[in-house]
Amino acid sequence: MKTKMTMIYWKEDKFELGKILEHPEIMTQGETIKKLEENIKDAYLMMALDDVPEEHKIKEITIGRRK
Repeated sequence: MKTKMTMIYWKEDKFELGKILEHPEIMTQGETIKKLEENIKDAYLMMALDDVPEEHKIKEITIGRRK
């Protein structure tokens, strides 16, 4: 399953810094845009799938406020 997300990035000194807009707690850096993109994908996968076993199931859910 592939998920599309939005990366926001900017140059600071000699590194590109970036965050995933949908998950602003995920932030990283890279010497190039390409390396930043690789690093941010790795960071997302580590956060989202850390400790998930190889054999797992996926179910789409809706999250919202209760009335």
